[in-house]
Amino acid sequence: MIAYLRGRVLEKHPNRIAVDVSGVGYDVFVPLSTFYGIGDTGSEIALRIHTHVREDAIALYGFATRLEQDLFERLIGVGGIGPKLALAVLSGLEPPELVKAIERGDIARLTNIPGVGKKTSERIVLELKDRLPHLPAAPTDDGASREASPVREDVLSALVNLGYHRPLAEKAVAAAIKVMPDGGFERTLKQALRELAK
Repeated sequence: MIAYLRGRVLEKHPNRIAVDVSGVGYDVFVPLSTFYGIGDTGSEIALRIHTHVREDAIALYGFATRLEQDLFERLIGVGGIGPKLALAVLSGLEPPELVKAIERGDIARLTNIPGVGKKTSERIVLELKDRLPHLPAAPTDDGASREASPVREDVLSALVNLGYHRPLAEKAVAAAIKVMPDGGFERTLKQALRELAK
């Protein structure tokens, strides 16, 4: 069983990458949360790997963080969820957001993920609510983070409405708020669009 790969990015596509490890190419399926953190073709990469064995195939699923891998492995343990749907769930919400949505029993948020229906969302909440991985404690920034929260949600909503994929939009908004923590809606939106254009 392969548990870890370190090498260079040979090819990259939104749902899978090819990793060159000492001249051997491994085809690895990845969630968008991992894909967006990967460098360009030729850059170094290290991935945690889940090896999925079926009668007719062996597939590798790669993750940048332990949290992503933990969530993936818990999701495929839920009845009716296979690796492809588990990847879709991880690609539809950033891992910390996914944990919060499951903890809160936020069926509507989960149902917004493409390919996830109401029954699947309910099953995810029912089976995973009490056995989720623990999130690292968020740094307490006191007033600043509370202040930025409504602006963050508004800008995120605007980007999603413009057609940007939610995990990518979340990263852009976080980067924009770092650059200008006191920016209002318009300035933060403009900065987030700059981040997306990089």
